[in-house]
Amino acid sequence: MPSAVSAAEARRIALAAQGFAERRPAGRIDARHFRRVMGRIGLVQLDAVSALVRSHYLPFFARLGPYDRDALDAYLWGRGTHFEYWGHEASVIPVDDQPLYRHRMDERLARPRPWVQRLEAERPGFVQAILEEIRDRGPLTVSDLEDAGERRGPWWGWSHGKLGLEWLFMTGRLTVTSRRQFQRRYDLPERALPPGVLTAPTPEPEAAQRELLLRSARSHGIGTAHDLSDYYRLPYTAAARTLRALASEGALEQVAVEGWRDPAYVHPEARAPRSMHARALLSPFDPVVWERDRAERLFNFRYRIEIYTPEPQRQYGYYVLPFLLGDRLVGRVDLRSDRAAGILRVPGAYTEAGMVPAEVAPALAEEVTLMARWLGLERIEVGTRGDLSRPLAASLRTLG
Repeated sequence: MPSAVSAAEARRIALAAQGFAERRPAGRIDARHFRRVMGRIGLVQLDAVSALVRSHYLPFFARLGPYDRDALDAYLWGRGTHFEYWGHEASVIPVDDQPLYRHRMDERLARPRPWVQRLEAERPGFVQAILEEIRDRGPLTVSDLEDAGERRGPWWGWSHGKLGLEWLFMTGRLTVTSRRQFQRRYDLPERALPPGVLTAPTPEPEAAQRELLLRSARSHGIGTAHDLSDYYRLPYTAAARTLRALASEGALEQVAVEGWRDPAYVHPEARAPRSMHARALLSPFDPVVWERDRAERLFNFRYRIEIYTPEPQRQYGYYVLPFLLGDRLVGRVDLRSDRAAGILRVPGAYTEAGMVPAEVAPALAEEVTLMARWLGLERIEVGTRGDLSRPLAASLRTLG
């Protein structure tokens, strides 16, 4: 890899590292394909919003095309091969990586959050009682608890029971390897994790963070210290120091990227294909775009999720997916699943600066049609917002 990398090369390196240099497989998608995607991205972020479909399904669809969502759920939660933890936000992670997160669990246990301290003050022994209940009864969701308490407000107004479970989960005294109706089922690590994982040595925090940075570099292909530390939510200052050491040892290569202010690091497995033929709608929580500053540097694509923005203040829409075509993000689409009516609704569609709507629309129409079929929706209805809406509707009519 040369010490200077063009902006176009950086885009292709990043997309290839995420699996977009490969064409989608033909035929039936199974656990081998899921494993390959997981090997590329390292973890998959979870989110409760299901306006289109649960977000963890979308990175696999973007890379594989249509597949059986129940099969993915069985792969992630039904085989004992993955667990949940705070990787990049709430994430599903290969279970063999669990030792790399123990230092994070220990740090949280040593410094209880204020809300935990308040809970312990209000209800002494309550958290320990939850732990004992799961020890006696087996894996439980919050609704299974004998004393779950009531939700205290909208959104994240968790009950006392949920607060207790989450604190035990954050500190590693409980783990999650399965779900029921998308609710976490909490269990003791000694029951839920494979014996080989339980007996694996615990790396020192510096060694764990070093390994996570190497994995971040492999999954990103190329990135600044900020990019690579963000992938697994590692402390920036220590990560920047470790990355400089990794570069001096030859484990990573430090390069200058055209238009980037900060130096970047390239993983030795990174490749820059001469061309890309990708076509994908990306989840707001896809690793390609989840670090918004990096997405702007790579693709000149300014992206902010507007789920929590009041509707009159939204620029693009409620649940907007970037559209990847080749090695560029060429547009963005607001998508909703109207399951009761069997309709994939497209309230708005927009091209990026410099893109021609009539040239983007046919490829987007094919991808939206593929997504509708995958979701079991019979029709697609396009709204009027955005310069891409009318060309998209015309292209959909051409597809029939």
